[in-house]
Parts: sequence; structure tokens; C-alpha cells
Amino acid sequence: MALKGTLDGETRRAALLELTDERGSLQLAEAAAMWGVHPMTIRRDFELLESAGRVRRVRGGIVPVQIDAFGTRQGRNLRAKERIAAKILPLLPDGGAVGLDSSTTAYVLADAVPATSGLTLVTNGLSAFDALARKPNVRSYLTGGEREEQNLSLVGALTISAFSAFHFDCSVLSALGVHGDSGTSESTLAQAAVKDAMARASASVILAVDASKLQSRARVRALTLDRIDVLVTELDPADPRLDPYRSTVPRIL
Repeated sequence: MALKGTLDGETRRAALLELTDERGSLQLAEAAAMWGVHPMTIRRDFELLESAGRVRRVRGGIVPVQIDAFGTRQGRNLRAKERIAAKILPLLPDGGAVGLDSSTTAYVLADAVPATSGLTLVTNGLSAFDALARKPNVRSYLTGGEREEQNLSLVGALTISAFSAFHFDCSVLSALGVHGDSGTSESTLAQAAVKDAMARASASVILAVDASKLQSRARVRALTLDRIDVLVTELDPADPRLDPYRSTVPRIL
């Protein structure tokens, strides 16, 4: 059944763009069915959105231009992420169980985990899992779920179920934004749900964010600060930029 077949073109394109941003991609055939219009109408919408620089055409559909390649984002603030990983490594319990999200910061940490650590790590990040799988004395698990291109991750009910099956000594997760009033935030509901599942399964939650994320908010609320046990950034712990978090987060590194 058509959802929005009566919308004018401009309104429909705005809705198409919003859905594409939320999902990370949108197929032409699916959009035509949802909006109850001819596929050529959606094709023209896609062409206009691409001409405006809002999306990029891919086989059968579109993706938002805001979605950078994972490797590109991985290289952004790399020294900060390496400093964060160095601070987190001593917090990981020898032979313990650790949850790891799909962020580029988590990937840097996964790459730095010693091969002799004996850790069990569970992640929904495809790149993090690839890094961990090369370490002979690290037991690594990749959750099931639906592939999400933005973070090269898996999300959805299977992902949440997989994280919920473990008792983690700690989970290490990042966020698109973290604010002293509203806590962490993500770009999609699916990512926020994954972070919630990780936190629920963990005895301790480590939030790993570089300074560019501080006092910023993304579209979807995720974890309140009272659910964070350790906040790790590349900054000196006494840096005043961390002041908004001191009254709520027990430990700042």
C-alpha cells in the first residue's frame, strides 16, 4: 500500500532523503512501492537529489553523501584514537569477556589488543572482527544482524540478541556525540539500540570518544551518562573540556 503517494515532489524528496539518512541506503524499487508512484518518478527524484549533492547513486538505489568510507573516517583523528586505545588497554581484564562496538575508535583498539591477551571479544564491527580474527590467542565473535554500510557494522534484532547472550566484564563503545546534559547520541535508532544492549550486558561501560565529540548531539538519544563508568578521551583528565561530565561519570581518563 502506498504510504505517501499524494505528496508533492519536493516533500517526497525530503522524505526520501530522511529515510536514506536513517537507513544508510534506499533502493529504487522499494521506494516506488512505498510511495505508490512509478519507478521513473523515484529515479528522477534520485537524480535531483544527486544533482543537489545530497546523495550518491549506487546500483539500484542511493546512499547519503554524508556516509564516508570507513577507511577515510578511520584515518580522521587517528592519533587521538591511538591515545584512547592506549589508555583503555590496561582496563581490559586478562582473560575476560569484552564487548566492542563498530566505531573506528573500537577498530583501533581491536588492532592494538595483544595477541597473547586471552581475551574473549564480541563485536558487531566487521573491521574490528577482522583485526581480532588474526590474533591466535584471542577468542573473537561476530554478532549476526543486518549489514549497515555507514559503520561497516551489523545491527538489528540478531545483533541485540547476540550481545545479550554474554556477561561482559566491560564493554567499550563510542558515540557520534556526547553531551553533559543528554548523554550519548547516535545517527540511527538501530545504532542506539545496539549500544543499549551492550551496556545492559556489561558490568562496566567504557565510553571512548575523541574531543571532537564532546558537547555535541546527534539525532537519536542513546545512553544517559549515569550508565557510563569510565569516559576515555585523548585529553589530559584535568582538561576543562571534560568538566561537564565530572559530576556524573565516576572515572575520567
